[in-house]
Amino acid sequence: MAKKMSVEELVQRLRAVYGEGLACVAIYGSAARGEQISPRENVNVLVLVDAIDMARLAREAPVARDWQKVGNPPPLTLTLQEWRSSADIFPMEYADILAHHRVVFGSLPSEGIAVRRQDLRVQLEHEAMSKLLRLRHQVLAEGTEPVAMIGIMADSVPVIAALLRAALRCAGEEPPARTADVIDRVQQRIGLDVQPFRAALQHVRGERPIAKQEALLLMDEYLGAVAALASWADERARNLE
Repeated sequence: MAKKMSVEELVQRLRAVYGEGLACVAIYGSAARGEQISPRENVNVLVLVDAIDMARLAREAPVARDWQKVGNPPPLTLTLQEWRSSADIFPMEYADILAHHRVVFGSLPSEGIAVRRQDLRVQLEHEAMSKLLRLRHQVLAEGTEPVAMIGIMADSVPVIAALLRAALRCAGEEPPARTADVIDRVQQRIGLDVQPFRAALQHVRGERPIAKQEALLLMDEYLGAVAALASWADERARNLE
């Protein structure tokens, strides 16, 4: 098993790569919200630098690989200019980062950066439909094998949680920090049937494992819930812009 790489070690190695060009290292996602969705801990890290070229990417590559080897997503590395100009095309990610982050090096520029609800709705619709299509493709590839269906739902929980947080923001409400509370609030605020999402979250957390005999029916309901979310983003959320 790979030796666990600390955030402090990550920062130290990034400073060796970028020197004075390293502007910010910040933790975001579930770790910043004080929540662990799955038993396997992972930490999302935003890295802001003055410039990126092939030479710097080559030097950062072994750092990123070591960070990934212990179960973390690769660092999200952007230039400062890219960070300041991309809120309109990545509004879901920016909204999450701005709402919950922890700076571990430098400072996170936030002045003048705003997430527009119109941009958020468009990305939500795109991401929800894309996720629905990917889930269907996975079902086509795996057939109706119950264990595979359970795995598909479990693996999708972090993405679904991000979509539900975006839906609440489209409805004009800042989502709670805990994913279970987000799911409950989406049902109350938007009226979607979120029971399939709740069941998948409970399975991932080991609170109530999904039984094989219920996997196919739950998968059907899960696909229907994702489709309903995409439809809500396309139709009803437009009226909230």
